[in-house]
Amino acid sequence: MEIYILSISIIACIYAIMALGLNVMWGMAGLVNLGLVGSMAVGAYTSALLTTSAGVSIPLGILAGIVAATLFGAVLCLITSRLKEHYLAIVTLGFAEAIRIVASNEIWLTHGTDGISGIPGPFRGTVTTFQYNLIFLAIVAVIALAVYVFCQRILYSPFGRVLHAIRDDEVVVGVAGKDARVFKVQAFAIGSGIIGLAGALYAHYTSFIAPELFVPLITLYVKLSLLAGGVGNNRGAILGAGLVIIILEGTRFLVPYIPYITPPQGAAIRELLLSAGLLIVLRYRVKGLIPEAHDHLTVRPAVLAEAALRRQPA
Repeated sequence: MEIYILSISIIACIYAIMALGLNVMWGMAGLVNLGLVGSMAVGAYTSALLTTSAGVSIPLGILAGIVAATLFGAVLCLITSRLKEHYLAIVTLGFAEAIRIVASNEIWLTHGTDGISGIPGPFRGTVTTFQYNLIFLAIVAVIALAVYVFCQRILYSPFGRVLHAIRDDEVVVGVAGKDARVFKVQAFAIGSGIIGLAGALYAHYTSFIAPELFVPLITLYVKLSLLAGGVGNNRGAILGAGLVIIILEGTRFLVPYIPYITPPQGAAIRELLLSAGLLIVLRYRVKGLIPEAHDHLTVRPAVLAEAALRRQPA
């Protein structure tokens, strides 16, 4: 039971990292991305291939996964920069499916549907299963905290304020002399890189990846996490990820008590209970459990005073 709790905590941290990445794209810049599982797959496959086939160390493999996912996000945003809302969502969903199909068919590179096994993990094989899960939980928790601090820095920076302005009215940003397209590409690339980091961590934790693991359902879970926690709020992203994992795993113990249902029906009931739970949350908390704060959109008095001093003649 202890190992199960540790494992679920690790998955919750990985989902929290993905929700933070999605918040940069969607919550701050208003870019609807239904293909974030594609960025996760790029990060996971890049790190897995480098560490298993090229003998690269785990940290370098994860770093390469982040870079690859960042480039993937930047290219994807450049291609789709003229699309908005539903059109952008459909195209990004198609790109994610394209990544999964490529991973299934390029057997020489990805081993196809057999997947990649034996992906190394930190201290795996030298410690017990419990100790391995405990160590990995500590690592992924520290990384999640670092990503949170990084996203908070973005939120309160001039760059973050421009992203919010793009989300609210892109035309006004253009009138102010800002190139909205450049900022959107940067936001998409940063968010994609963070999600790629989560994918690389997932690969090294589970030691096995295959195309069927990167299905659109993961995108749905992460989006639900951000919706429930609060779009535009980094703390809400983390809270929402924890809530989704708790509901998903909690219903696993509830379903066996429902009589006369088959295992596939039980899985469907779990999804139904997750949907019902989140509908209840959003019924009473329309903007999520932790709504977006607006203090980051105001300039602090200390900054104004510093700017006034700079304008004074010497």
